[in-house]
Amino acid sequence: QVQLVESGGGLVQPGGSLRLSCAASSSIDTIYTMRWYRQPPGSQREWVAKSFRNGVTVYADSVKGRFTISRDNAKNTVYLQMNSLKPEDTAVYYCNAYIQTDYWGQGTQVTVSS
Repeated sequence: QVQLVESGGGLVQPGGSLRLSCAASSSIDTIYTMRWYRQPPGSQREWVAKSFRNGVTVYADSVKGRFTISRDNAKNTVYLQMNSLKPEDTAVYYCNAYIQTDYWGQGTQVTVSS
């Protein structure tokens, strides 16, 4: 079992950057895949990026080249660096870990607007 707490969201202008953090209550070193999802207003939750234990990362086409997922196993934290933000990136962002079942954080709001 693991608890996840996201932070780092906020209001940013188009073209700006934010770094989201996902702090886990226990070691993430043994968690094979950590993921970020987002839920835009009025839309379903969608997958954004994932980080495998072996270091491989994969991104949705909509964020490829702009977002970077990373892990700090020593801090039990997963990050999502978001650059060149667009208004369509506005959403609640969620961290996810799968350990025999899905674990989710409470989400952090990201609003991209001028």
